[in-house]
Amino acid sequence: MSDAKELMAPDGKVNPIDTDYQVGQDNVVVNVGPLGLDIHNRVFAISALLVIAFVVLTLAFQSQVEPMFSGLRGWLTSNLDWFFISSGNIFVLVCLGLAFSPLGKVRLGGTEATPDYSYLGWFSMLFAAGMGIGLMFFGVSEPLSHFSSSLGGTSIENGVRTDWAPLGAAAGNTEEAARLGMAATIYHWGLHPWAIYAVLALGLALFSFNKGLPLTMRSVFYPLLGERVWGWPGHIIDILAVLATLFGLATSLGFGAAQASSGLNYLFGIPEGNTTQIILVIAITLIALVSVVAGLDAGVKRLSEINMVLALMLLLFVIAVGPTLAILSGVFSNLGAYLEYLPALSNPVGREDVNFSQGWTAFYWAWWISWSPFVGMFIARVSRGRSVREFIVSVLLIPSAACVLWMSVFGGTAINQVVNDGYQAVTQAALPLQLFTMLDVLPLAKITSFIAIILVVVFFITSSDSGSLVIDVIAAGGKVDAPTPQRVFWCSFEGLIAIALILGGGLVALQAMSVSTGFPFTVVLLVACIAVVKGLASEPRAD
Repeated sequence: MSDAKELMAPDGKVNPIDTDYQVGQDNVVVNVGPLGLDIHNRVFAISALLVIAFVVLTLAFQSQVEPMFSGLRGWLTSNLDWFFISSGNIFVLVCLGLAFSPLGKVRLGGTEATPDYSYLGWFSMLFAAGMGIGLMFFGVSEPLSHFSSSLGGTSIENGVRTDWAPLGAAAGNTEEAARLGMAATIYHWGLHPWAIYAVLALGLALFSFNKGLPLTMRSVFYPLLGERVWGWPGHIIDILAVLATLFGLATSLGFGAAQASSGLNYLFGIPEGNTTQIILVIAITLIALVSVVAGLDAGVKRLSEINMVLALMLLLFVIAVGPTLAILSGVFSNLGAYLEYLPALSNPVGREDVNFSQGWTAFYWAWWISWSPFVGMFIARVSRGRSVREFIVSVLLIPSAACVLWMSVFGGTAINQVVNDGYQAVTQAALPLQLFTMLDVLPLAKITSFIAIILVVVFFITSSDSGSLVIDVIAAGGKVDAPTPQRVFWCSFEGLIAIALILGGGLVALQAMSVSTGFPFTVVLLVACIAVVKGLASEPRAD
């Protein structure tokens, strides 16, 4: 019995699934000199071939694919916005229902299981999972964008709204525009995305720790598909998970490259553009490869700890030297605005704010869903021993609170600079540059901007490394200790996809692929909700 299997052995009563399936039984093992491969023959082969074909075709037909990506993203978000927004609401309701039902007493790992980590350690890891690159890119730009568009009011052409303001805007009302802008931002970073992660993480933890199945997506569907999960239905689920994760990570890598490129241009005059972004992606991928080879503890863990300290220092610095009272009071007033506007923001039908609901919300939900296998597996692996109620409440509230604080500090400072200081440069700057423009009028701007660039880069290294580990587990049929060359392959292709998408249309192409892979995986996740409830219903409950 391997260490990984022993690690997941249940404590106390569980209701395991009786199956003859052995982890890795469908795998192909190849040894070429010192290098070895241990891959699920169908999941790995089909995923790899699709990814290679995508990269080759995108690089070969750059000028033709840009309008295609733009049209694809537009079609998906304009026709399926109701589907994405409704799905987000369903995930929140499922989580709340499970937390407050008797099923909340089920313990992950068995009735006698004890947590592997203290509350402090566990919360910090949930916080680390939430403190992704998106907070660096959107921390200033999103609250500021929603504030500016709300303040500008609505504009209608041919009976259709053309502005980007959320809901009915707040024309000319500075205070209300700030509240609406922060409420819309928190909606995108609060309960809804974390409910998406929680549903999948709960399913993975339950079917791995309690049911004794491999730590892979298909296992969650056993209550619905039975032994067929080991055949083609399961292969398709795992292939979709691999593709969603790859394109979700590549989207984030592209955002990070754009922001780091803007920051380097701002600080050192290094030219912006595709060339700089591609060099950055290559550099980040190479460092991630070193981290992959170094292993989880020596690589990701150490880098994550460095990043957490740097992020906390930057956060505390902005609170200390920025408009401190306005920031601290803003945290609570922003939370109140979020709760007030939540019903209207989460309404999936009859929306007039089409640019906001389609261009922002629908894209975000698809992006979060494409990240869910990656973040879900990470959360599952650190949550053994928690009750379902404890798990859901913590996974929803702790990272959401971290996101509210981060957005209130960075976005609130930028809005304060515009309203009270008349500082317009921050609103006029391009999205990737707004963080640096906000820091520019605070003390020690060069130092804090340089720290911000380091944060962006290190977030990507850890995301790329952890993401390639998760993809590799899925593509190796649930084996958590597959050979390192496989992770090197996936890590390399994350970088290649990002480069192909940057050359094939920049951020629009990145967003298009994130939405495209997010759509089929949304269907997978909705079905997973039923499987998770069925799985929990069959489990003994702790006293």
